[in-house]
Amino acid sequence: MTVSRVLVRRAALATATATAAVVLAACGGDSDGSHSGGGSASSSASTGTHAGAHTTQDVSFAQGMIPHHRQALEMARLAAGRASSAQVKDLASRIEKAQDPEITAMTGWLRSWGEDVPASDGSMGSMPGMDHSGHSGMPGMMTVQDMDRLKKASGKDFDTMFLTMMVEHHKGAVAMATTEQDKGAYGPATSMAGGIITSQTAEITEMDKLLGKG
Repeated sequence: MTVSRVLVRRAALATATATAAVVLAACGGDSDGSHSGGGSASSSASTGTHAGAHTTQDVSFAQGMIPHHRQALEMARLAAGRASSAQVKDLASRIEKAQDPEITAMTGWLRSWGEDVPASDGSMGSMPGMDHSGHSGMPGMMTVQDMDRLKKASGKDFDTMFLTMMVEHHKGAVAMATTEQDKGAYGPATSMAGGIITSQTAEITEMDKLLGKG
């Protein structure tokens, strides 16, 4: 009986030791699993953040391109009643159709980021991240005097003035979009920038030809 009890005790002790080892291993595994799980969650969150990540460059791009596009629309809308060339009118219509939705998209980005949207009158004020202050410092923007001259023109004079101004305006937009492609991080913004570069470079070539430069 004594031997039997000893054997039972040893078996119980062995079982307890094995159980403790399993528990400790499980604890260690849980700890590692939690860390690993946390790492996965962290990676997942990081990926999610990266997918929607934006930088001050993206903010600058949207805040600058909105008033830039608005001025292009203002110029384009004058063509219907003032241009004499059907080609100029068609170009102006295409510019309006392309840039109006882009303004809506960029406005949505800025609001979702909690950033300032340029005022509808086009005034920029002093917004953080802007490389240029005011219209006169932004690439390709027309001055108030330029716009007044365009509004007073009509017929062939309007056509020539519109095309000349819009070429410079487009070149400014291409420069801004190139900076966004080089330095931006937000996918939709860099994608839009690429589209602006492609479409407006093609329109510059088209306008140069209409001006007799092509």
